[in-house]
Amino acid sequence: MEIEANSSTEKNNFKLRSELELHEFQDKIIIRSVEFSDQGFSIARSDGSFHKLDGEVNLETASKVYAVFGVAGSIRLLAGTYLLVITSSKEVGTYLGYPVFRVMSMKFLSCNEGLKNLTNQQKKDEAYFQTLLRIVEETPGLYYSYETDITLNLQRRYKMTDGWMSKPIWKQADPRFVWNMNILEELIENKKILSYSIQFMIHSLNYKLSFQMGRLKLNNMTSTITLISRRCTRRLGTRMWRRGANLEGDAANFIETEQLLEYDKFKSSFLQVVRGSIPLLWEQIVDLSYKPRLSLIEHEDTPMVVKRHFHDIMQRYGNTIAVDLTDKHGNESQLSLAYATEMEKLPDIRYVSFDFHQRCGGSNFESLKLLYEEIADDFEKQGRYFLQSTEGELVEEQKGILRSNCIDCLDRTNVTQSYLARISLNQQLQRMCSLTSSEHICTFTEDEDLVIFRNLWVSQGDEISLEYSGTNALKGDIVSGSPSANLYLAFISTEEVIFARARVVAISLGLEAIGRVGSLDGEVEGEGIGAGIDAGVVGTNKQKEVGLEMR
Repeated sequence: MEIEANSSTEKNNFKLRSELELHEFQDKIIIRSVEFSDQGFSIARSDGSFHKLDGEVNLETASKVYAVFGVAGSIRLLAGTYLLVITSSKEVGTYLGYPVFRVMSMKFLSCNEGLKNLTNQQKKDEAYFQTLLRIVEETPGLYYSYETDITLNLQRRYKMTDGWMSKPIWKQADPRFVWNMNILEELIENKKILSYSIQFMIHSLNYKLSFQMGRLKLNNMTSTITLISRRCTRRLGTRMWRRGANLEGDAANFIETEQLLEYDKFKSSFLQVVRGSIPLLWEQIVDLSYKPRLSLIEHEDTPMVVKRHFHDIMQRYGNTIAVDLTDKHGNESQLSLAYATEMEKLPDIRYVSFDFHQRCGGSNFESLKLLYEEIADDFEKQGRYFLQSTEGELVEEQKGILRSNCIDCLDRTNVTQSYLARISLNQQLQRMCSLTSSEHICTFTEDEDLVIFRNLWVSQGDEISLEYSGTNALKGDIVSGSPSANLYLAFISTEEVIFARARVVAISLGLEAIGRVGSLDGEVEGEGIGAGIDAGVVGTNKQKEVGLEMR
């Protein structure tokens, strides 16, 4: 079916086809719109080339026919082209009134038969690549919308021109948050050959997006609160294997979190950027200890790395408050001190060191109000939130951002962000006259609204933590207000599994050249598969230092 824009202000929005038919033939694969059969394209199995639909095709001779819900990209391996399609999805909520879908399953289709021309070694390599593609097919946490781009926060959308919002969704998107941008390139290039219709089918998938939505009943008026976290693709990896920043200033586990409130035709957004690894050059040597030691990498460009990182944040978000939640004593102290030293060189950034474990020890999380009191003036000056009136006019603009971190940027960071988000939510509701100046959402301890708010942040913390560390957030019970007796078991993945996951990410993001498979210890034969991976994922310390110059 064809998706129509749902508001007069966006009536010129680009339209996507929500359901497609895929027909497999011996000599080609055809993908076309169910409603408009002339809109689609074919891929020749002989060489993987793309062609527009031309003339009548006898679809009855197809060996397989099934529904797909979007084309996510293509990739060329040794044997030829593979096409990634969405085979099932689930609606999980709405963003500004537009349905948002979670990808439930994907499939790579082999589009040509080049395997018979490969050597025995190449066939072995191709079989290995195919196992990686199957892991990509199972990638969790991918979201998309047929009607709107979900990589842009509310304030940024407000500043976009009507012409920009009428472009295809993949053109509107912020590439930092698009998982499949690189594997879309060949399809995008072929749109000139395949005609405009191909643009109705290709989807921007948001990488490791966390999306939660709840409905509040404040003053008997239903309002919607949405929590959306966008994970940056620039320095991906897992906890302990991906730390700090690269030489370009891109930090690991870098996430933009937006808390969106829709109440009585008001629209309001509170943006926190971000959680992100401490933007120094550092690593964590993985061993069998509970907390592997942290190690700073001495490099003459360290000051420039920090400067680049914060310059990028200020260019995008405005005035910045950097809150460091790491310990001032013990294993984390060296890193905390080095960070503080570098931040002294950046007078335009407000840097605050708050030893979370010391100040909030014994589950004394109300001590976070001490942190807020310390940053309150700057927090107010930079604009507490973005607010649009019922007529869509600008009421208040958020002119700055808060960047928070601990070591993993998970548990301590999530507790702190949820605390500040609760303060901002109170201020927004008071401004919209849903609460009086003396009321706040925390006073309604018996009210389900507070439970909904807390659960959103618990779910968001769990999703982000599962992606980066493999477990739920350990302080989720603190955010929810309900002590938990759950026991979380830490696990150490083998180097082979970690390296395989790194390769999966590199392949799917288009960062890796396909060639001879290298060994798992980081050594690569010739221009093999490891060529595009940040060597910091695996290998020796020396290799990690070299790898700092790659993303």
